Amino acid sequence: MSELAIAVSGLRKSYRGKDGEKVVLDGIDLTVPQGTIFSLLGPNGAGKTTTVQILSTLIAPDAGTVRVAGHDLHRSPDQVRGAIGVTGQYSAVDKLLTGEENLLLMADLKHLPRRDGRRKAAELLERFDLVEAARKPAGTYSGGMQRRLDLAMTLVGDPQVIFLDEPTTGLDPRSRRSMWQIVQDLVSGGVTIFLTTQYLEEADRLADHIAVLDHGHLIAEGTPDQLKRLIPGGHVSLRFTDDDTLNTALTALGRGFIDPADDDRLTLQVPSDGGVAALRDLLTDLHTAGIEPADLAVHTPDLDDVFLTLTGNPNTQQHQPQNDQPQNDQDQDKETVR
Repeated sequence: MSELAIAVSGLRKSYRGKDGEKVVLDGIDLTVPQGTIFSLLGPNGAGKTTTVQILSTLIAPDAGTVRVAGHDLHRSPDQVRGAIGVTGQYSAVDKLLTGEENLLLMADLKHLPRRDGRRKAAELLERFDLVEAARKPAGTYSGGMQRRLDLAMTLVGDPQVIFLDEPTTGLDPRSRRSMWQIVQDLVSGGVTIFLTTQYLEEADRLADHIAVLDHGHLIAEGTPDQLKRLIPGGHVSLRFTDDDTLNTALTALGRGFIDPADDDRLTLQVPSDGGVAALRDLLTDLHTAGIEPADLAVHTPDLDDVFLTLTGNPNTQQHQPQNDQPQNDQDQDKETVR
């Protein structure tokens, strides 16, 4: 347990509305090791934001046990709050204050001595490349700068675990990649990241472990590569120098087809999950037949394929950020725990 940043068992949450009870989370179990990036994926309404809000003490679960940074969520909520930081879907930046003033305000809320607060603010402004804009109103910042400031404010208290709920929604590609680098640097420093995202490329790039949530249930878990191997469509591309060698390989393997996209018709596609064992067997068969391909590439389905296959939802839903709570509970989403 001491090596786990987050441990959840039997987590349940439901809301009662005009159409009756809506179960948002139905017995969720998950664990997140320290110093890793865990990404929770799912279509709109799957329960992602509710999960973050429960783990960050914003709302209470109906049932289940939760430990965050070694503290029991039910028995020691203050200790949990002291160990975490949250960057939510809605920015907590005060746009009337300067970037420096936002950080100093957060330092005051954390009860840091004035000297320590100024030192911490200066350090974070430097770290997040905001020194030149430090004394300008945050309302004049670009979207990427505001998100960097938002995350910097989260770090004032040196949290052990950071919840990032849709942290790059609305950012341009360059700002998004800048945020990715910041997240990776945080993890290199020992921080644990719990990430929800609408961008599958983001989860693929960052996450050590991914869980897919749908209709309140975790329907798949694993590393990005493990999840991709769950989906049919993976293959190994073997390119040969001439037709005779390709035909010999096709006969020796007893499976595969010529890649229709290859104008030279010298590339053989062999269905495979891309795993080490399958690749080793394939190369052994070729070696036994005295055949050596000129080039080899492994192709596996991407996370878009995984998402579509597992959830059965249009991929466009992944790019329309919404909350998974009923409308009358959405006001809670705008609150951010620091």
